Amino acid sequence: MSITDERKTELIKEYSTKEGDTGSPEVQVAIISERIINLTDHLKTHKKDFHSRRGLLVMVGQRRRLLDYVKRKKVSRYEDLIKRLGLRR
Repeated sequence: MSITDERKTELIKEYSTKEGDTGSPEVQVAIISERIINLTDHLKTHKKDFHSRRGLLVMVGQRRRLLDYVKRKKVSRYEDLIKRLGLRR
């Protein structure tokens, strides 16, 4: 359900805004999105895992708040990020 260190490093390199950037909202949203995808796949096979389902909802809310923050700060960064991640909004 969690992501590997190698995959996390790839996401940080891909979405970082500058060298050594690990905590920008773009990187955080990318990591949370990867975790959401993994957890969604888990829940497809384990339909009654309600504790993990609640964790999924918490992560979706966290991603939504981070995306709203990015949108408030700079709309062009927000639009670029959702396009790169393939999110609907």
